[in-house]
Amino acid sequence: MAEERAAVGTSHAKAILFGEHAVVYGAPAVAIPLHALTATAQVTERPAGTHIHSALFRGQADDAPARVQPLLEALYSALRRTGHAGQGVDLRLDSTIPYERGLGSSAAVAVAVARAVAALEHHEFDAEDIHAVAMDAETIAHGKSSGLDPRTVASAVPIRFLGGQVSPVSVGSRLDFVLADTGRAGATGKAVSAVRRRLEAEPDVVTPLIDRLAELAEIGTSCMASGDREALGAHMCEVHRHLAELGVSDLTLERLVDAADRAGAMGAKLTGGGRGGCVIVLARDEEHAEHVEVDLRRAGATRTWRTAVEAA
Repeated sequence: MAEERAAVGTSHAKAILFGEHAVVYGAPAVAIPLHALTATAQVTERPAGTHIHSALFRGQADDAPARVQPLLEALYSALRRTGHAGQGVDLRLDSTIPYERGLGSSAAVAVAVARAVAALEHHEFDAEDIHAVAMDAETIAHGKSSGLDPRTVASAVPIRFLGGQVSPVSVGSRLDFVLADTGRAGATGKAVSAVRRRLEAEPDVVTPLIDRLAELAEIGTSCMASGDREALGAHMCEVHRHLAELGVSDLTLERLVDAADRAGAMGAKLTGGGRGGCVIVLARDEEHAEHVEVDLRRAGATRTWRTAVEAA
């Protein structure tokens, strides 16, 4: 009997530092990779059919629920692009990235699957091939996607994203972050729609907020490049205040941001669409991040993670 072929692909989570909601209106966004949270996909050839092993579903692809369709679309898209001629595949997914928390879970899974399929078929996927697979999956998961999540989860370094174009962001000194989960799923779609309705109803109020968020994305990029943690943290706090003014924060997010401030954090803000999800906190250093993590858990965070962006 011939030995079954198998291959593995990996990816990581992401967090937005600047640009939430404003990116919808053509503003830049700055996002960082979260290497502490990962997705690993293993693809193995099988005689027939597609079989899935994941936290959300285990069984034949034909029986998979709607929540698993983005994963299947990533698999099928990657297989099509490699010209896969096999009879079937077994897909095993292991992910430490929480779902529906604004951390790019669906995009990371898609990128991991694309890389695994490419390795299985000894096929060279370039960055645009990987992105195309992830966008196919994101369309199923979220509808129209800006492409920010797929670009960030496939990047080893922080990126600036504007109108679909990506450029790396320089980092002048190591940045230590803590992510804290409110325990509530984010509501990105509802939050985006609410901001749009408010913009239409109160343009004189909302337009200056959007404009300032765009400015802060550019300022934040400069702070990262110069390694100015103090200024970076202050601008993160300002971003959070403006997002709260837009109405996309909530009590669970505010409680964790306040706890981070009491713990001496340099900056703290919601990350992603808001109305649940996570906050991201800039600590002074690695040791301080450990203390911040403890305080956030005491304040009600259901889960926390520490991660760092190295100077580059």
